[in-house]
Amino acid sequence: MINILHPVSEEIFRVIILLCSVLFLLPGCRSSSKKALVLAGSTSVQPFAELLAELYQQRHPGVEINVQGGGSTAGVRAVQDRICDIGMCSRHLNAAESGLTAIPIAVDGIVLVVHTTNPVVSLTREQVRAIFSGTVRNWREFGGANLRITVITREEGSGTRTSFEEKVMEGAHFASDALVQDSNGAVREIVANDPGAIGYISFGLVDERVKTLAIDGVQPTEETIRTHQYPLARDFLFVVAGDSNPLAQSFIDFVLSPEGQAALAEEGLIRVR
Repeated sequence: MINILHPVSEEIFRVIILLCSVLFLLPGCRSSSKKALVLAGSTSVQPFAELLAELYQQRHPGVEINVQGGGSTAGVRAVQDRICDIGMCSRHLNAAESGLTAIPIAVDGIVLVVHTTNPVVSLTREQVRAIFSGTVRNWREFGGANLRITVITREEGSGTRTSFEEKVMEGAHFASDALVQDSNGAVREIVANDPGAIGYISFGLVDERVKTLAIDGVQPTEETIRTHQYPLARDFLFVVAGDSNPLAQSFIDFVLSPEGQAALAEEGLIRVR
């Protein structure tokens, strides 16, 4: 029996699904009298892009903007293949992604979140690595309760995961029993309902249902993230191939305008302008 689920095929499968979903949208957009713009990529950037798209469409009723997820890697590939107009990315572009223009639209922090009853308030990056690699399994090792740690991570291809791997894991593998989720919202929901859970999500999506932890003694705040004092600060990017088309450029200009930046700030992100 041939095993078609090759170890590297999961990411390829995700890209195919994304591209098919975007292609499914395009004919309808083109047959409409409205001008169409398609964004795809990072699920961390997605909810903020959807908000901005809604605001832009209110001011430009002749425009239809479709925002798709799929992960940063899939979004970048969709731009490279001219499947979408703007890729959403929550990590730096790599060497294989040359020929593209990355435009920072906001600054975000990858924030460690735990259950609100967890007494732990701060961890070092080394301790975080020990937790997520499965080296340490109980919260009592860090001054917490005698409670098994539930590790929650993001899926392969996620820009949030890639940034976390670069900034924290440093080549270490995630625990084999880590729960893998496909969005920040899913991570937040599990943490909010599991006293032993720990996960990482976008600063802009933190709410009262979860508790944030300091890393290396630095709390994630708007100021520490904006100045990159917080160790896990990162840029949210729009990615375009060469010169963006006029509609894409108009939307990007709106996102970088005082109105667009204010909308992002109201949602918990930090302005780049």
